[in-house]
Amino acid sequence: MTDPTIICAEATEALRGGGVILYPTDTVWGLGCDATNEEAVARVFAIKRRSEAKSLVLLAADLDMVARYVKVIPQMAIDLVEVNDAPMTIIYPGAQYLAPNVVAEDGSVGIRIPLGGFCLDLVRRLRRPLVSTSANISGEPTPARFSEIPEAIRSAVDYVVPPRFDQGATGKASQIIRLGLDGEVEIIRK
Repeated sequence: MTDPTIICAEATEALRGGGVILYPTDTVWGLGCDATNEEAVARVFAIKRRSEAKSLVLLAADLDMVARYVKVIPQMAIDLVEVNDAPMTIIYPGAQYLAPNVVAEDGSVGIRIPLGGFCLDLVRRLRRPLVSTSANISGEPTPARFSEIPEAIRSAVDYVVPPRFDQGATGKASQIIRLGLDGEVEIIRK
């Protein structure tokens, strides 16, 4: 059995080297890369065969990390994160210091703070936001488990986290909420 610390270190090394990884999140299996590396982000889009016009969700370790990559955190976001007990992505206005191809046309970015598990350890070790998009070809079903990930995805990445690390994953995508600076709230996905 491989030590989780060693796996996390190997995955982090791949990410820091500009690689794309296949890893379990607290929701579903994801494709990930350093969200500040434009070339790595472009590879994620290519692997998924997805238009760069569609934005990607990022994972952050905590609100302090979020604060480094968005200009202002709306108070509502702080309140939601404090009481949240389910995977929740918040779309923040005013993204900054990220690869341009992870930022939506309106300057916003979707960021989720994982509730725990391997992916949270990975983001903490990376010390930068991590791209977290489902490990599927665009338009195909989202894989809840490793066995559902297409071979085309598995063979296209630089590092694959062992499947046994997906314990605790919900198997379904997070809810998505868009917040504005003036208290606007829009539920995108429940």
